[in-house]
Amino acid sequence: MDEERNNWKAWLYLSPVLLLMALFTFYPILNTVVVSFLKDYDSTKGTSSGFSFFNYGYVLGIAANNDVGITNHDFFSWNSPSAFSNTMFITFVTVPISVLLALLIALAIHSIRPLKKFFQTVFFMPYVTNVIAIGMVFGVLFGNHGVVNALFHLDTPWLDPSSSTWGSCMFVLCLYIIWTALPYKILIFLSGLQGIDQQYYDAARVDGASKMKTNLKITVPLLSPQILYITVTSFITAFKEYSSVVGLIGRSYSSDPNTHDLYTIVYYIMDAMNGNMGASNKVAQFASAAAVILLLVVLIFTLLELQISKKRVVY
Repeated sequence: MDEERNNWKAWLYLSPVLLLMALFTFYPILNTVVVSFLKDYDSTKGTSSGFSFFNYGYVLGIAANNDVGITNHDFFSWNSPSAFSNTMFITFVTVPISVLLALLIALAIHSIRPLKKFFQTVFFMPYVTNVIAIGMVFGVLFGNHGVVNALFHLDTPWLDPSSSTWGSCMFVLCLYIIWTALPYKILIFLSGLQGIDQQYYDAARVDGASKMKTNLKITVPLLSPQILYITVTSFITAFKEYSSVVGLIGRSYSSDPNTHDLYTIVYYIMDAMNGNMGASNKVAQFASAAAVILLLVVLIFTLLELQISKKRVVY
């Protein structure tokens, strides 16, 4: 009887949070899925011409619609940079590099005795700095007459919309994403390193194991839960990349046909919902379809990572 009473109390205490989640999380997700299957959906009137897979076909470049101000290759294209290919490139370049760099830096900081707290503070500072401010700094560094060109005697238009290449823009963008992603990862790895029992290292030292072998055989396996957590969350964050493009470039790429397309999937969705792609009341269906595709991509990669981790993560 007491257990049933406690269960009701628990549900009562949880009800405000559950209500807010239902209103602001679960309902928007379900509504997005429904809208993604409605053809000719008008967001201002809430009307449509029925159920259809047309939105997915259009977003993936299979179908065509001349009434909308977005082209098929904005989201997906085999022949040119698109929101999907840019997002995949950013994800599979920045995530492995940032995770590896963060792990190496955390190991280096952990092994330093003097000024350890100082270095922890220095590396954590970018995490509490506004992304727009960091983007402005990178804009100065990689401007046509910026610090990078001056130091290396280059004349590379890294971020000039009229003359820079996709490669140069993407290089700066990936560098910017890695830089902003490092502090949080370093913090998590440092907390994991502090939780490893010293006796393992003492035993390795007695056995005459080298520093590298100790890290590979003891540190990395015992850090595997943190590595899994960082990898999964990093992939999810990279697939949702949007603020980095805004912070670095600060403009909509759909507004100027001369700018190089650094679209990401979330940028595509935001442009559609903000009415930057033609008739704003007609493109919510395409934004919804793109959002569902993004959800499925994130879900698939997360499940794959969790499946792989079953044999490699030591708890």
